[in-house]
Amino acid sequence: MQSMEAVHIQDVPVEAVWAHLEEDPGSVLIDVRTRAEWTFVGLPDLEKIGKRVLTVEWQTSPDSKIDAGFPERLTKVLDAAGATNDSELFFICRSGARSRMAAEAMAGIGYRRCRNVADGFEGPLDASRHRGQLAGWKAAGLAWVQG
Repeated sequence: MQSMEAVHIQDVPVEAVWAHLEEDPGSVLIDVRTRAEWTFVGLPDLEKIGKRVLTVEWQTSPDSKIDAGFPERLTKVLDAAGATNDSELFFICRSGARSRMAAEAMAGIGYRRCRNVADGFEGPLDASRHRGQLAGWKAAGLAWVQG
């Protein structure tokens, strides 16, 4: 049964996320963006630390509707990856909003160590209305690949 208590999700800077993923073999990075974003914008690349990013859409394209089956779908992916309710789970999206909601949803069903990747993969818009320059995974120079 889901708790009615408010869940606090910690925002973790991208460099600290990388360090946690590198140091803790049980930690997991979950990208909740859409397939189009993975393909055309890119994905974090964890090959250097012997891991892979788990990809499960929080919202489905083209209507951007939140997927009510997300917790169940992600639970199956986490089980297959050997993660448990005590694994540290880092959620990432474009800028940190969808990933926060996804982390809250998973914390609400009993995953105890859900974290949000601060500024996400691309970060906020800069003065020219472009992402990926000010903050986030790409701006920090962390490894990524084009999908």
